[in-house]
Amino acid sequence: MNPWPDLRPILKGIDWAIIGGVATRAYMPERMTKDLDILVHRDDGDAVIAKLEKAGYRMASRLAVPGYLMLSPEGVEVDVIFGSYPWLKKALAHPAKDPAGYPVVELPYLIILKMEAQRARDLGDLGTMLGWASDAELDEVRAAVARYTPEDSEDLESIIFIGKKEQEVPPSTEADDPNGTGDSS
Repeated sequence: MNPWPDLRPILKGIDWAIIGGVATRAYMPERMTKDLDILVHRDDGDAVIAKLEKAGYRMASRLAVPGYLMLSPEGVEVDVIFGSYPWLKKALAHPAKDPAGYPVVELPYLIILKMEAQRARDLGDLGTMLGWASDAELDEVRAAVARYTPEDSEDLESIIFIGKKEQEVPPSTEADDPNGTGDSS
């Protein structure tokens, strides 16, 4: 597991959660990513930036979405994204935890964010996370998408299908078991 800056003590008292590639490790095997993305309510944006700067982070640039790229004292990139989604207060008040115990948005909201982003890496993450998800988790994802982004429901089902197919174990073939004994050796 990659070590990331622990923002919990710095942002104490403010609702926030990890999104993006680092958040996916709560729902699938960890993958490489170059930065830590966090989501805060836009009303808390100035306070978050001030707390990070007080802790030695410096502002590097604006992001293409509302927010800023910050650099930790060790040079780690942290994207602070200011959100105003209708589900945001609920999602930030009740985050899930990743394997390191960091707050991450729950799977339904991470799926919505990644479907909105529509980048190739996000589509790969969607297939993998949905392929690993339980039926109960998929029901929660379907309900959130139907409520907040119903136009994405059909695409969601296609991605679930692909993700589940990727998780299937291929059936044995005669080439795997030439003697028909159930033993491939």
